[in-house]
Amino acid sequence: MKRLLTLAALVAAALSPVSAQDYRILSPDGLTYLSVSLKDGRLSYSAGYRTVVQPKKKSAPKDTLDVPILLDSPLGVYTNVADFSKELTLVETQRPDAPIKHSYHLRQGKKSEMNSEENGLGLVLTTPNAKKSGVRMTVQFSVFNNNIAYRYRFLQGGEAGSIVVTGEATGFRLPTDATAFICPQSDAQIGWKRTKPSYEEYYIWDEPITTRSQYGHGWTFPCLFCIPSSGTMSSGASAAHDSWLLISETGTTGDYCGTHLSDATPDGLFTIAFPMEGENNGFGSTGAQFGLGNGQTNAYDDHAGFTPWRTLTFGSSLKPIVETTVTWDVVDQLYEPSINYQGSRNTWSWILWQDESINYDDQVQFIELAAALGWEGCLIDGGWYEHIGRAGMEKLFAYCRQKGVRPWVWYNSNGGWNDAPQCARQAMHNPIVRKQEMRWLRDGGVAGIKVDFFGGDKQETLRLYEAILSDANDYGIQVIFHGCTLPRGWERMYPNYCGSEAVLASENLYFGQAFCDMEARHATLHPFVRNAVGSMEYGGTVLQRRLHREPGKGNTRRTSDIFELATAIAFQCSGQNFALTPRNLTEQPQFEIDFMRQVPTTWDETRFIDGYPGKYIVLARRHDDRWYIAAMNAEATLKTITLDLSVLGDSVAKSLTTLLHDGADGQTPQQSPLKTDKRGRVQLTLQPQCAAIVY
Repeated sequence: MKRLLTLAALVAAALSPVSAQDYRILSPDGLTYLSVSLKDGRLSYSAGYRTVVQPKKKSAPKDTLDVPILLDSPLGVYTNVADFSKELTLVETQRPDAPIKHSYHLRQGKKSEMNSEENGLGLVLTTPNAKKSGVRMTVQFSVFNNNIAYRYRFLQGGEAGSIVVTGEATGFRLPTDATAFICPQSDAQIGWKRTKPSYEEYYIWDEPITTRSQYGHGWTFPCLFCIPSSGTMSSGASAAHDSWLLISETGTTGDYCGTHLSDATPDGLFTIAFPMEGENNGFGSTGAQFGLGNGQTNAYDDHAGFTPWRTLTFGSSLKPIVETTVTWDVVDQLYEPSINYQGSRNTWSWILWQDESINYDDQVQFIELAAALGWEGCLIDGGWYEHIGRAGMEKLFAYCRQKGVRPWVWYNSNGGWNDAPQCARQAMHNPIVRKQEMRWLRDGGVAGIKVDFFGGDKQETLRLYEAILSDANDYGIQVIFHGCTLPRGWERMYPNYCGSEAVLASENLYFGQAFCDMEARHATLHPFVRNAVGSMEYGGTVLQRRLHREPGKGNTRRTSDIFELATAIAFQCSGQNFALTPRNLTEQPQFEIDFMRQVPTTWDETRFIDGYPGKYIVLARRHDDRWYIAAMNAEATLKTITLDLSVLGDSVAKSLTTLLHDGADGQTPQQSPLKTDKRGRVQLTLQPQCAAIVY
């Protein structure tokens, strides 16, 4: 069923008004609530979840507790035709006549078969300032179990056919005692060759939400918050547990810019922040411009006039955070895949052999490594244009065909917005040249491209992402983005989209020992934050103890071998560029190589079992009928975890036969048969920066 709600598809309905313009709407399970209020011309909202609390006295009736997560927060948009944040009046209240169900297949992500349900609310508003233009604003809310999404739509009501958005009043007010796990937005045009911002900064961990961001520009999506318990109810029943909130956005196309959160005010209010003037080398507006919708149902109007969705995921545990699918539930596929795209495990010389490896002979070694592992692909990284050349690349393409390996090729996105020098600088930003390049890649049997160095969230840059994806699909080519923005629902919207970096990734292990020292902490953070909302092209699973081409040189890896293998489960991206090298085939135990030969990159189901951001995680994923469970410890002390396999079902528990672990000393990787007690439990003892895998 199509996701978009038009005026014709909505019917007016009473929404349990508290007063004429106050509304409360519940999720299908009745446990997630949204309150919306229009008061004194300003629109605001709040949200939380409801929990049934057992009273201390058995004879007392059960009580329902509203647990507030998001406090009263403003809504509204600033445009060139009117200020839609004040003097608002309600024109119409809308609601679907039944809950909306979503059932669809997702090629890559946490799950392959998606099923969700929502209750909706739409408010059509106007303001005296918009009288001349006739433009109306609709705010559309979707309330799922543990998730809320909302967006604005601007509708034509006069001669105006387009609009410019200059900013938003949209806010998120949290209790001031909440803590944050968030990543700062960097200055524009800083970093290596002026390539930032690219979502590659260090997170703060469990710090007060009023902490000022490093650069003073706020925080990139997604943003995770822990909200302490509010105590006990008046009946004396306990409500003592922390709550969790994940804020992000989705559905961003070339019709809008990418946004982020401002720093919080002293009373806990974050607001939507737009790109900085200096992004994209100062070129392009910091706002957005798009055509207005007219409320009709047709292929052209269905996508007109919308802003991106803002999403809230929350609950009394981290399970809704890790397992959320709201990022994809509220968006639509924008075009049909030209071929049947598949997941890909790729070898990758650059991560440990660096620039000098981008030559013909070294790439042959990594093509042969991919063939020996039975992997689908080999990524040829930046520098190929100068050091291999097109003729040499065509020979490598032919060698890939001979070995049954599909090549992936790196490109520089740059047209004129930074100083990154690597090859093919002018191939991706120009549509004429880009299509010629795509044709050459298709004819060479290339499976995908990795496009780097975007550095910004302006609408001008978002249009380039969309154009690259669309053109690549015409030639049957998948796309990975690097040095880039956060993906926002793109796995469903663009079927040849594969993954994005948008995180401090594995290359930093090579560049700095300090990052190696923190690797375990980052690895146990990302499933709760960055990877919770989009595919993360991290480039992990480093099995060499020293990170260098030559033995005995380079930074020292702190994590165990099994920890590194576990990242192949914990990090989700359908195109994984792993950091294995030819040495691993002889230096690592055979069972480690055998595991990497068969570990998948696409998943049919994901289950969160236990964990805390930056400390540890126990995560289960299923591919076809096989489950993989990764338990990873980032703390400085030994951790014992009792894993109850029955939570996955008796048949699943019986199918799990193998345990990989690091031995009692944390330094001796071992494979052994899985032994459980009579209740289907296994006790895992994890040394610091070590892991266990059950499959």
